[in-house]
Amino acid sequence: MNAFVLGMRLLWGSGRRARVRLLLMALGSALGVACLAAALTIPTIIAANDARVTGRAVLPGSSQNAVYQEFLDPYGSQPLRRVFIGRTGVGPVPVPPGIKTLPHAGEAIVSPKLGEILAANPRAAGLVPGRVIGTIAPAGLGGPDDLYAYIGTDPRTLSEAAPLGHFGSKYTQHEVLDPTTLDILRFTLGCIVLLPLVIFLSVCARLSGESRARRLAALRLVGLSMKDTLRVNAGESVVAAFFGAVIGLVGYLGVNEVMARIGLPGLHWYPADGRPEGVTIAVCLLGCPALACVVGQFSARRAAQSPISVRRTGESGPPKKYGTLLLIPGLGIIGGYCLLSVMGRDPSGGSGGAVLVPGAVLMTGVGLAFGLAPITSWLSRRLAASSTSLPLSLAMRRTEVDPGSALRVVTGLVLLVFGASLTQGVLIELDQVSRRTAPVQEYSLPLAELTPHQRTQLTALNGVQAHGLTAQSWIATLEEDLPRVQGVVATCAQLAVFTQTARGCVDNEVLRIEDPTFLSDEDARPGASFPFLLGNGRKLVVSVPQKAVTVRAYDPSEFAGPSLLIPPSLLPRGTQLTGARLVLVSPSDPDTVRAVLDGIGAVAPTAAVEPVGIVIDSLAQLTVIRSLLVVGMVLGLVIGVAAFVVSVADRAMERRGQVAALGLLGARAGTLRVVQVVQVLLPLVVGLGAAIVAGWLAESSYLITGGGAVHWDWEGLPLLFACALGVMLAAAVASVPMVRRHVDPEHIRRD
Repeated sequence: MNAFVLGMRLLWGSGRRARVRLLLMALGSALGVACLAAALTIPTIIAANDARVTGRAVLPGSSQNAVYQEFLDPYGSQPLRRVFIGRTGVGPVPVPPGIKTLPHAGEAIVSPKLGEILAANPRAAGLVPGRVIGTIAPAGLGGPDDLYAYIGTDPRTLSEAAPLGHFGSKYTQHEVLDPTTLDILRFTLGCIVLLPLVIFLSVCARLSGESRARRLAALRLVGLSMKDTLRVNAGESVVAAFFGAVIGLVGYLGVNEVMARIGLPGLHWYPADGRPEGVTIAVCLLGCPALACVVGQFSARRAAQSPISVRRTGESGPPKKYGTLLLIPGLGIIGGYCLLSVMGRDPSGGSGGAVLVPGAVLMTGVGLAFGLAPITSWLSRRLAASSTSLPLSLAMRRTEVDPGSALRVVTGLVLLVFGASLTQGVLIELDQVSRRTAPVQEYSLPLAELTPHQRTQLTALNGVQAHGLTAQSWIATLEEDLPRVQGVVATCAQLAVFTQTARGCVDNEVLRIEDPTFLSDEDARPGASFPFLLGNGRKLVVSVPQKAVTVRAYDPSEFAGPSLLIPPSLLPRGTQLTGARLVLVSPSDPDTVRAVLDGIGAVAPTAAVEPVGIVIDSLAQLTVIRSLLVVGMVLGLVIGVAAFVVSVADRAMERRGQVAALGLLGARAGTLRVVQVVQVLLPLVVGLGAAIVAGWLAESSYLITGGGAVHWDWEGLPLLFACALGVMLAAAVASVPMVRRHVDPEHIRRD
C-alpha cells in the first residue's frame, strides 16, 4: 500500500504532462472497454430474443377448450407469424406471455409493429381478420420489430387445427440465429474485435513507456526495492485502467439506450436486452485492470532490474521470435487446404476441418501480431545497410533499435485487414447456404388474390426483370385419374429470362416444352387436347403441338416441369386462368431479393407470396448476420484507428528529445518528417501485405472446408488492396504533423 500511495503522489506531482498521460490512458481504456462490452453483449441480446420467442412457443396437447393453427408468411422481407385460436369449450385455456387472455372469435391481439402496419396500410387488414383489441407486451415478443398476432376464429375454419396444449418449450425454437451460425459469428467477432482490442488495451497501458521507465529507474537508483518499483508502476496502470473501465461501461450503457431505439437492419432489441450482465461487468472492470497490470509489469521489469542501462539509454536486445513461430503451423494448415483444392481434391466435410481451420486462423492472427516486430527489425537492418538515402537510413536505424513500436502502431490495422478478409469468407459461405445458387430468384403468388391494378404494379417493381403465369389444365372431378398438364403463359423473351437456355421458341404459337434435365410428360403427347378454365367460366382448349421449344430450367423453378408454352395473345382480353399463379423473376443477390419482397408486401400485403427456393427465415438470418458483422468491423476499425493514433502521438512525444538532437545536428524539418512517415509506413506495408496474403488464404480454406460452390474469393481481393492503400495513405498523412517544426532544445536534458 505504501508503494501504491507513493506512486500516486509521484504521478500527481509530476506536472501536467503526467496528468495528461494518465487521462489519455483512462480514455483509451474507456474506449476499449466500451467496444469490449458491445462485443460481449451481442450474444446476450440474441439469447434474450430467443428466450422470449421460446417462451411463447405454442405446443399441442389434449385441451378440450381450444384448438389452434400457426401460420408463417413473409410480409415483405420480414417473417410474419400468426396463431389462430378457435375456442371449442367454455373452460379455461392457457395464456401466452405478453397478453392477459386469448382473443375470442372476431378479435385479435397484435404486436406493436404489426399494429403500426395495419394502421398505416388499410390493405393489410386482411392479414389479421377481426377487431384488434390489444397489443402484445415485450414479454411475448422477440423484439420491437416482431410481427406477431393472436387471432380468434371459428374452429371450423381451421383446416389443420390441433388441440391447444401450452405455451413455452424446453428447447429453443425460432431462434434469431441457429447454433452453428452463432458459433461462426462468435469466432468471427473474436477475430475482428477481441484480438485488436487486446492490442489496443496493451498500447494504452504502455503510454509514455520510455518516460515511465526512466522515472522508475530513478526510483530504483535512490533505493526503492525492485518489488516496490514494480508496484509503483502497477498502481498507476491499474488506477488508469479501472477508471477507464468505469467510464467505458457508462458510455456503453448510453449508446445501448440510443441504439436499442434505432436498431440494426434485421435486429431490434429492447434496452434491457443490451445491458451487460454480471459476468460482462466483471470482465470489463477486472479484466482490463488485470491486463494493464500484466503489461505494466512486463514493460517495467527492465527498469527495475537494470536501471543504469535505462537511464543511460542502453541498447535493448533484439525482439523475441517466438511469436513468429505461430505463423508456421497456422499458414501450414490453411495453405494445405488450399493446395488440396488446387489439386482437385475436396477436403470438405468431417470434424477435422471444423477444428483445424479455426485454430489455424487464430494462430495466424496471433503470429501476425507478435511476428511483426522481428520481421520489421530484420528488414530495417537490411535496408539501412544498403541505403544511401539519409532519411531512409535514419528511419531504418531507429526502427532497428526500437522494433517493438511497430507492434503498438500498426498491429490493430493489420488485424483489421486480416479480419476483413475472413469476414468476406463468412458472408460468402452463409450467402451460399441461405439462398439459391441460380442467378435469378422467382416469386410465386396466387393470381386470384391480386387485382388487375396490383398485377400491373407487381410486374413494374424495381428489380423485377420478367413475369409469367403457370396453371394446370382443368378436370371435372379429382376422383377420376384423368391426364393433366401444366402450362406456362409467357412470351419467348420472358421464357429466356426464367431459364438458362431456350432454343426454338416462336412467339404467338403454342409450343411443347422439352427439358433434357427432367423426365418427359407422358400425358403431353402431340395431338392431345387439354382444357384450361378461364375466370369467366369458359374453357380454353389447347392442343399439344408437334413443334417444341428446348429449355434448360433452373432448379428449383416454377418453370421446371410444365409441358406447354402458351402465348399471352391466346388468352381472351380481360380474362385470366383459374388457379393460375403469377411468377416474377429478379436477380438473386440478397439486396435485390429483399427489395422485391418489400415491394410485394407494399403492393399486395394479403397475398401469399412464395420465394421459390429460399426460406424467409434464412433470409432474415442473413440480414442479422450482415448487420452484426458490420458492427464488428466498425468496432474493429475504431479500435485499430484509435491504437494507431494513440501510438503515433505517444511515440512522437517520447522522441522529442531525439528530434531535438537531430535538429541541433542540422537535420531539416522536411527530413525529419520523411523519417517519421517512413518509420510508420515500413511496418504498415509489411503487416498489411502479410495480412492480405494470410487473410485471403484463411478465407479460402474456410470456403473450401465449408463445401460451398465458391472456393476462391477473387472479387474480394481488389477491395482488400484498395483498403490497404487507403490505410497507408491515411497513415502517411497523419504522421506528418507529429513532428513539430520548432523543437525546444531543452528536451535533450529535461530528464
